[in-house]
Amino acid sequence: MKTFMPKEADIQRKWYLIDAEGLVLGRLASQIAMILRGKNKPTYTPNTDTGDYVVVINADKMVLTGKKLEQKLYRHHTGYAGHLKEMQYKDLMATDSPKALQLAVKGMLPKNNLGRKMLNKLHVYKDGEYREIAQKPEKLVLKELI
Repeated sequence: MKTFMPKEADIQRKWYLIDAEGLVLGRLASQIAMILRGKNKPTYTPNTDTGDYVVVINADKMVLTGKKLEQKLYRHHTGYAGHLKEMQYKDLMATDSPKALQLAVKGMLPKNNLGRKMLNKLHVYKDGEYREIAQKPEKLVLKELI
């Protein structure tokens, strides 16, 4: 029996629109990562990008459970000695909530060229307006899983 390997021309990509209002950040990120990788399709192959495009709106209205807003930290290093920067998620969500979602999804994707290619198919917006209207994204309703 031959193994099926999807070719770039065979892959059917869809556009999904997700409203993040009231959804938990981590649970939303895991669903988005699954769609970006293509795990929701029968043609999923780990070494091929078979995923779909995702547009997320209302990123400002996502929630974090428990005390994560005060206790969870976003850390990054500038590359200079002693320049480890820390920011509480309370401040990150207030200033740049799309970045918080992108970082969560990025951590759930492969750490290679394929993962970076998948992350480029994610578009996150703070409010309800988005630019990908011409692609006619299909509204995807995710259940609240608290």
